[in-house]
Amino acid sequence: MMKRFEEFSSLFVQEVGSKQGPVSPVIAGSAAFAYGDPEQAEAIFDGSLKAPLYARMGNPTTARLENLLAAMDGGVGAVATASGMGAISLALLSLADSGDEIISIGGLFGGSYALLTQTLPRYGITTHFFTTDELDRVESAITPNTKAIFLESVGNPSLRLPDMATIAAIANRHGVALIIDNTITPLAIEPLKLGADMAVYSTTKIMAGNASALGGAVVFRKIVENDKFLTPRYARVHPVIKKMGPGALIANAKKSVMRDLGMSANAFASYLTLLGLETLPLRMERIAESTEALAAKLADAGLAVSHPSLPGHPDHARYLRDFPKGCGTLITLDMGSKEAAFDLLRQSKMLTLTANIGDSRTLALHMASTIYRD
Repeated sequence: MMKRFEEFSSLFVQEVGSKQGPVSPVIAGSAAFAYGDPEQAEAIFDGSLKAPLYARMGNPTTARLENLLAAMDGGVGAVATASGMGAISLALLSLADSGDEIISIGGLFGGSYALLTQTLPRYGITTHFFTTDELDRVESAITPNTKAIFLESVGNPSLRLPDMATIAAIANRHGVALIIDNTITPLAIEPLKLGADMAVYSTTKIMAGNASALGGAVVFRKIVENDKFLTPRYARVHPVIKKMGPGALIANAKKSVMRDLGMSANAFASYLTLLGLETLPLRMERIAESTEALAAKLADAGLAVSHPSLPGHPDHARYLRDFPKGCGTLITLDMGSKEAAFDLLRQSKMLTLTANIGDSRTLALHMASTIYRD
């Protein structure tokens, strides 16, 4: 079960460090890069030469992180961003225009829900929401204007598990892009292998692992012959595909979104995230074991615990079938009232109260009075 963790325990450490010169990755702190001569400048700007253009479009430290994330998910490449919300915005806006529609399935992080319900509608982009149990309604909601199906591999904080293989089949049958937010299950779930076109991450969370670096990333699959992105649904992307070939989704995201909106990763955050990757496989293995054990202990103590590893959870069978490496770090407790929840948080000597997940510490938060107060 844990063979993938073992593989990347070696790969990440080997690729993050260097065998000659500085062992730890070099931080490229420059905002601008010199091109040498006019011909090189032209080649960099037209995309025929892969070299740093300007820090808003990426830098060498961030490129190293992007290469490793692409290798982790089997993608053609990746784009690192300033935050997880920057990554989600990059992925969705690279495909959707005013008048277009998005389909969202399952529970969502509060920031993602706000983006889809408050911000994108201001620009004419509408989202239709479905629970994980409403897949029979999804196909009838797809229209010629549907540009993406968006979901989280594990609902945060609902802990509902979507049937990703079935959803991927629906997306591919109708030629619609599938975007999976895999923030809580890096390495444990392989979105592109399941049929996603993009995998989205808040690298702030489990990847960095200790609340030191804000960041995000989108990993893209390559464009293939007779691709869904060559259909009329994605006509805006066709010129980029014609010019850039297999890596066109990366170029499209950078030129149509990042260049103009500027959600670029900074070099120091990318450096800290690279250090986090070195221990990610070891931490993910321990997370899978510890979360199951803690959920069982809390349930045995009589608390109302929600975790898919528990037999009473509605997605327990799916957890056993599709999540052999666990489903991340989250456990949800229903304390029955705000007062009881606050009392638990006050009395705990181990919990750190903060709006984050995936930290090396044990974190906790009352969701209704904080992230979901709106």
